[in-house]
Amino acid sequence: MLRRVAAQASANYRRLLAAPSSSSPGINNPFRQCSTSTPSSSSHSHTPNSTCVEHLEDSACTPSPSTKISIDRSGLYNPPEHSHGPTSDSELVKHLKGIIKFRGGPITVAEYMEEVLTNPKAGFYINRDVFGAQGDFITSPEVSQMFGEMIGVWVMCAWEQMGRPEKVNLVELGPGRGTLLADLLRGVSKFKNFTESVHIHMVECSPVLRKLQYQTLKCEGEDGEKQIVSTMTGSPVSWHATMEEVPTGLPTIIVAHEFYDALPVHQFQRASHGWHEKMIDVDENSSFHFVLSPRPTPATLYLMKRCKWAETEEIAKLSQIEICPRAMDLTQTIAKRIGSDGGAALIIDYGVNGIVSDSLQAIRKHKFVNILDNPGSADLSAYVDFTAIRHSAEEISENVTVHGPITQSQFLGSLGINFRVEALLENCTDEQADSLRTGYWRLVGEGEAPIWEGPDEQTPIGMGTRYLAIAIVNKEIGVPVPFQ
Repeated sequence: MLRRVAAQASANYRRLLAAPSSSSPGINNPFRQCSTSTPSSSSHSHTPNSTCVEHLEDSACTPSPSTKISIDRSGLYNPPEHSHGPTSDSELVKHLKGIIKFRGGPITVAEYMEEVLTNPKAGFYINRDVFGAQGDFITSPEVSQMFGEMIGVWVMCAWEQMGRPEKVNLVELGPGRGTLLADLLRGVSKFKNFTESVHIHMVECSPVLRKLQYQTLKCEGEDGEKQIVSTMTGSPVSWHATMEEVPTGLPTIIVAHEFYDALPVHQFQRASHGWHEKMIDVDENSSFHFVLSPRPTPATLYLMKRCKWAETEEIAKLSQIEICPRAMDLTQTIAKRIGSDGGAALIIDYGVNGIVSDSLQAIRKHKFVNILDNPGSADLSAYVDFTAIRHSAEEISENVTVHGPITQSQFLGSLGINFRVEALLENCTDEQADSLRTGYWRLVGEGEAPIWEGPDEQTPIGMGTRYLAIAIVNKEIGVPVPFQ
């Protein structure tokens, strides 16, 4: 019985294969509609990537020589042709494009910014020294030793207002080369009660910069063997990847200079149906470009929070808004720490006391470049929203007060930088005097220096009003110097 059934099935199968094309049944597949047909001159006139049918010989079957199987691919997506040859893309560019491809869509500006700056293998800050005249930009500590010395005055005053605790954590976020802290320690080295109470904590993710900081602070000792100590003051030194890793339980003084401006920002643009987040995608030419998200994103929650802190009139005037969730979260981490353990935090950066519109910029070798051009080769930074810092701190802890912002010029002037520069000018060479005056103007001046005899392209530009200072302190301290 089974043999007869098998023989009948085999005969039916042979008849099916030998049937004329007009009676051949189609295959019921929504993606591949197949039928047999007699080829003609028009059946071979298709071109690659067009909505046509592709004819394939069926070598496994034995129909007449003129019979073909055709597959209708008109419903399929035809991607642009891809070359497998070598490209000039850097490893970071390939990584970014890989993320976008894996996601199946664009990434946020914040994700792009974070990868560009801190990618473990190719991030801008990770494997190089980007500071100083030979780097990509110059920060205040690199301009003059007086900046670090004035920060030292503020730290000492805060310690005094805290009641001179016997043990205190001194934390710097993003210490760069360690120049600020080295100038600070040099200035306070004579105050033994303070230096003996301090444990220095450096929040730094770059291995290259950690080595520079170790050298700048004249450290001795190695991790795992014995405690690392700065020979400048005998103070112990520790390194951490994040603020959360800094030990709790002790009064803490935190300094964040030009740290907030490098935190990733999200950008939103007003469209006909409200605010849409700007994203970064790859176009048909394999280049990065901006697109708008068609629907709300997770960062929209932070946008709503930021808008609640603003006046309606302020929002109405804007077509773009920049927010920094990481800055809000970090501020709350700092405020909670100071509220529970005691202490003070000083934040100095360039920014505005209000909503930031569209400030994200890229700097390479002291020149502005396109944000999307050769990612990883330029520094990305954005204006700091000092109003958001204030509200974030006050929202999370009832035990802190926020003071400022005031301009960097006001801050340094009140701490005595004018007297300090006069004292230094009394005992220096003419060349040193010129350097001191130039550095002084850059720290407290506004715009181009009024008197300059050097090349025009090297005219000192004052940062005194572009940079702002704000303090978050435990309520028990009172009003910190010089915000009275």
